[in-house]
Amino acid sequence: MSRGFTDRLATREDLPALHALMEASIDRLQSEFLDPAQVAASHEVMGLDRQLIDDGTYICLFDGEMLVGCGGWSGRKTLFGGDHSLAQRAPERLDPSTEAARIRAMYTHPDHVRRGVGQAILDLAERAAKAAGFRRAELMSTLAGEPFYARAGYREVERSGHRGSNGSFVPLILMEKPLS
Repeated sequence: MSRGFTDRLATREDLPALHALMEASIDRLQSEFLDPAQVAASHEVMGLDRQLIDDGTYICLFDGEMLVGCGGWSGRKTLFGGDHSLAQRAPERLDPSTEAARIRAMYTHPDHVRRGVGQAILDLAERAAKAAGFRRAELMSTLAGEPFYARAGYREVERSGHRGSNGSFVPLILMEKPLS
């Protein structure tokens, strides 16, 4: 892997480190785009779906021994959300010939942004989805992620959002890209 990063598939033993990275990423990186109430509400829908680990599609990226990023892809219908927000989980398998792979749960440690972490994970996830026969990928982006995904070739499909239990609205953007 370039830039000195190493990668491997996540295991359940990684859960404490993954959760800590995600908490820091949500709190610090979303705060550039959302007010504190919206950041709090975003925790309700963001996080890790352990199904990704169980499916072998979730990646940990390291700089030396430090976990600096994580993310993955899925061949299941669930588009986004963590274990705590998946009451409506859709575990059915997607048809690679007609449906888009899901890019899921992409997080970069706040101290390692703009160093190629997100791009490295996205490249690995897209290549794996393509190898599994998918021709397209889609994802649900936050406002913070939207510029990154647009630079990576994703285009906006529609805007929606999540109304948090505190009443705050968290904007979300459905984006897609052909896997060529």
